[in-house]
Amino acid sequence: MHDLSDFSASRRYTEALAVALHERDPYTSLHCDRVIALSMELGAACDLSRSELGMLAVSASFHDIGKIGIPDHVLRKPGGFTPEEWEIMKTHPARGERILRATLLPDAGAIGAVVRHHHEHFDGSGYPDGLARQEIPLMSRILSVADSYDAMASSRVYHHKRTHDEILAVMHTEVSSKFDPSVFEQFARVIERSASRAQ
Repeated sequence: MHDLSDFSASRRYTEALAVALHERDPYTSLHCDRVIALSMELGAACDLSRSELGMLAVSASFHDIGKIGIPDHVLRKPGGFTPEEWEIMKTHPARGERILRATLLPDAGAIGAVVRHHHEHFDGSGYPDGLARQEIPLMSRILSVADSYDAMASSRVYHHKRTHDEILAVMHTEVSSKFDPSVFEQFARVIERSASRAQ
């Protein structure tokens, strides 16, 4: 494991990835910035160590980096996906893992695994590997909650942003299916005092 200074020094190897993602899809880049803040707050509430928080910060920064490899007609589509397009979109976590494993980041393999599994569901119904419960890395379970909250709090072409109360109502219905109950319990407390709380 490495401390935050190790990750800070290594970020010079990944800044180009962040710029590339912003040029490819500015929304996703800004979304990642917000997910970092939420993930770090939630990670601290889940008692992650300093080195684990450093790893979580990098994972959150690049959790959607695999979208660089998604074709424009899918990535920028202003509406719902066809089944074929959805299968393409679902490849972005594995693409992200491959990209991150190719960097010089400390613990690139572990960070890549966090990114690969951030769309797994607690009940095993997620992707890409259908992992369930504690098979899913804790940091991936944290990212799943932060990612979902910010996605619903943001306005996109195909959906309006939701209020804080609306988001929590949806998320409560997905506890134990999509979200780890213990992680969500911490999130429900953290978000109420967070600067990232939706209106």
